[in-house]
Amino acid sequence: MTAAPDEAVDVVTIALGVDYGQAYLVDHSGEPVMPDALSDDEQTPSLGVISVADGVALLTIATHYGEVRFDVQVTPVEPEPDLAGYEDIVEVGFESETGRVSLHEWGDEEVHTLPPLPAGPGWYRLRYHVHGLDEGRTDYYEDEAPDRYLLQIWPEEEREARVVKSTSRRHRSWTGAD
Repeated sequence: MTAAPDEAVDVVTIALGVDYGQAYLVDHSGEPVMPDALSDDEQTPSLGVISVADGVALLTIATHYGEVRFDVQVTPVEPEPDLAGYEDIVEVGFESETGRVSLHEWGDEEVHTLPPLPAGPGWYRLRYHVHGLDEGRTDYYEDEAPDRYLLQIWPEEEREARVVKSTSRRHRSWTGAD
């Protein structure tokens, strides 16, 4: 079931501080094990921009250092993907033990609390939208980063990860589409 076009959906906009091109979606279930520290058989396939393991999603950010716009949409039903606004879109399953998640900057510099997950503890779908993966590739601080992100979260039983859209050069090379 997808959200009706006229159904109001709140979007949380975060000015996300980025170090090392990473951010994390973390379940509030305790001390997280970060996906980049796990072996390949302990995490979902990365799909180029997101990996999930044990209540943590590693989100790849194009800007290496700086601040980027990061929107998060938590909904009770599947929203439509923003196919026109983003170049790369992927989906993965995510299990929340608590029904509460936050967005963490690298090194926990800042933790951004997100709305409670609508179905409480259980399985959710993460749809990660990326725009500017090629243009945002910088190794210095940028006030006006060219990349931006949208993470949609809704309740859904576990199913296989998938690429919805892949058009940037970097994403296509990471997923073997080139």
